Amino acid sequence: MSSPTDGPTSGAPGETDLAAMLASLSVRRRPGIFTYVAVAVPTQGLLAAAHAMVVEGELTTLVVPTESAHRAGLPVVLEFAWLTLSVQSSLEAVGLTAAVSARLAEQDIACNVLAGYHHDHLLVPMARVGDAIAALSSN
Repeated sequence: MSSPTDGPTSGAPGETDLAAMLASLSVRRRPGIFTYVAVAVPTQGLLAAAHAMVVEGELTTLVVPTESAHRAGLPVVLEFAWLTLSVQSSLEAVGLTAAVSARLAEQDIACNVLAGYHHDHLLVPMARVGDAIAALSSN
């Protein structure tokens, strides 16, 4: 595992060895059902409900619970389950996103990836959440 004191190329904490990450990979599901919404100006209510946010120039994309989108009068086009990869991957790790995406692609499961400081997060279609967890849990 890398540490912040390993030198200038190892500044981000977490695992960088792909084989080690895949060997210890497990998946946790965040409670709830989520959706993406895009708004020009997010309301305080949406910002408070957001589990993720990306500012994209003219619009801001938020990942919110579906009930928050409904309360805001926004359409719920797709429903997602939020999965967290429990391995603490480094922001400098190479290949983890490709490996988990490949496992899901083999099962024809769509996947939207968000990287956090310590963990990677996947939004997968609600209808396929069980299949996604099974595909990612098979080491």
